[in-house]
Amino acid sequence: MTYQITGLSINDFEKLIGASEDDLAAQGAVRVVADADIGWPCRVSLTDAKSGESLILFNYLSHDVATPYRSSYAIFINENSTERAAHIDETPSIFDGRPIAFRAFDSYGFLKDARLALSGQADAKIRDLFDNDDIAYLHAHNAAHGCFVALVERQK
Repeated sequence: MTYQITGLSINDFEKLIGASEDDLAAQGAVRVVADADIGWPCRVSLTDAKSGESLILFNYLSHDVATPYRSSYAIFINENSTERAAHIDETPSIFDGRPIAFRAFDSYGFLKDARLALSGQADAKIRDLFDNDDIAYLHAHNAAHGCFVALVERQK
């Protein structure tokens, strides 16, 4: 069994990148500057922004389904990101050093299972969840803050 973890497409956020503070505010977003090399996770590159880099913080609809599990929350995107991350059978650096909660959904968007992965456990937890054939995809979330990190899809 293989899996793929993908970042969000930067193209979906073109209206935010480089926007004025007023334009961002009109969209419920703000520009922030990372003040450390860890703790500013970009959902496009699936890496932490470096200190001094500019990010956009906004509400993102991560689970757009017609079930009670529809979900949105605040996320960051680094304004310097250009490439959408894609990791096959490996976890991105954004998972390192932080607890990640995996929410496992069926093809209808209903939650079927979940796992908490501490540092170094993400790959094993993903594979464990995908042992259940009813699981179509996973959402990775930062366990402490609850925000969406990445989509994890089963590859056949």
